[in-house]
Amino acid sequence: MKELRNKVAAVTGAASGIGRMLAVKLAEEGCEVAISDINEEGLNETKEMVESRGAKVSAHMVDVADREQVYRFADDVAAHHGGVDVIINNAGVTVAESVEDIKYEDFEWLFGINFWGVVYGSKAFLPYLKKRPEGHIVNISSVNGFITWPNHSPYCAAKFAVKGFTEVLLQEMRETNIRVSCVHPGGIKTNIARNMRFYKSPGNQMSQEDVVERFDKIAKTTAEKAAEKIISGIKKDKRRILVGLDAHIMDWLTRIFPVQFVKVMAAAFGRD
Repeated sequence: MKELRNKVAAVTGAASGIGRMLAVKLAEEGCEVAISDINEEGLNETKEMVESRGAKVSAHMVDVADREQVYRFADDVAAHHGGVDVIINNAGVTVAESVEDIKYEDFEWLFGINFWGVVYGSKAFLPYLKKRPEGHIVNISSVNGFITWPNHSPYCAAKFAVKGFTEVLLQEMRETNIRVSCVHPGGIKTNIARNMRFYKSPGNQMSQEDVVERFDKIAKTTAEKAAEKIISGIKKDKRRILVGLDAHIMDWLTRIFPVQFVKVMAAAFGRD
């Protein structure tokens, strides 16, 4: 079992949700924590929560879609904390629109954060992780890294891409001191649905408020529980971390019914 006490962990997207609770729970494990986000108010709130656990913490304003900012973040974390042992590439957003009507700007905005943010974070921190006895890269994909539903093509495509990128990285790091984990959360009680760029639901009959209400009903796992599950997976060096009963069920169903399940999801989420 990996020991996290006295390690340095960096977390992106830490102003709320899973990222915030990862920072708090890592602090409770005895980690020094470096947190980043573009939401300064939320970031400072998380910083105060981490400090209340008695942990050393640094807060960094970072747009993960900006390569230079991510590399500067890695440099600053290493300089401030004397090194870094774990990077968790968590920052993520979503947009609801059909493939036919979505603007390229929205597609690129989401990919900049959800995919390129993961690539930049992995590559920027890798040289520092290699200097430690054991480094760890944790990339947050989603159940949408192996299932899809209508009007979420950018999100699903990005999460599939994160899964593929992370699995290749795992293969390449196999003989090194670097461990790699890909995380697939199911429905987590966060504000991602409230903060999405919303244009229309499948069938164009639900408002964003309706979608948020529906999401809140099906999202059964709290951000705190999700963070605990992810940290448990890190300590066990798990390559693949499923979060939530729904993630396990959907993973099982896609393995048993790989073709039919796509039609089932279209029927379930394609009507309002």
